[in-house]
Amino acid sequence: MTRTAKIFAGLVLFVVLVLTGIMFAAYGRANAPEQPIKFSHKVHAGDFGIACEYCHSYARRSTVAGVPSVARCMGCHKVTALDKPEVKKLADYWNRKEPIPWVKVFDQPDFVYFSHQPHIAKGIACQSCHGAVEQMEKVREAVVVNMARCVNCHMEKKASIDCWTCHK
Repeated sequence: MTRTAKIFAGLVLFVVLVLTGIMFAAYGRANAPEQPIKFSHKVHAGDFGIACEYCHSYARRSTVAGVPSVARCMGCHKVTALDKPEVKKLADYWNRKEPIPWVKVFDQPDFVYFSHQPHIAKGIACQSCHGAVEQMEKVREAVVVNMARCVNCHMEKKASIDCWTCHK
């Protein structure tokens, strides 16, 4: 292959990658799914400074961070923001004794084992993997969490990169 052909092939590959990135940002994970209740992490975690682990309490001891129960939400909303339409929706779930059917935003393939617990124990900020959620009105997967990202982080932190650490 000539030098000119290599440069042309490199440019074509670059353009394809840029267009793929633009399409991913516009139509892929960058879009937040519609949720049954419009919940603002910006208000709760940002403006009010509520720690991630207050609502996602399973993160300290489980593979999943979990979503807060309706009871956890109602702990505050029995006395605050009662007139807000979204809090009224929350109260409706509470009165019907139904869980809120949240749409999952962050997920890993079944062949990946991930536990929040050791990451929390090591003091790794939630934003490292989830992005600046405290600035989001609607949570979206702002950071692509994939094997390369995880391995790079493990290497930086001198954590195990043994395959069985994440693939059990």
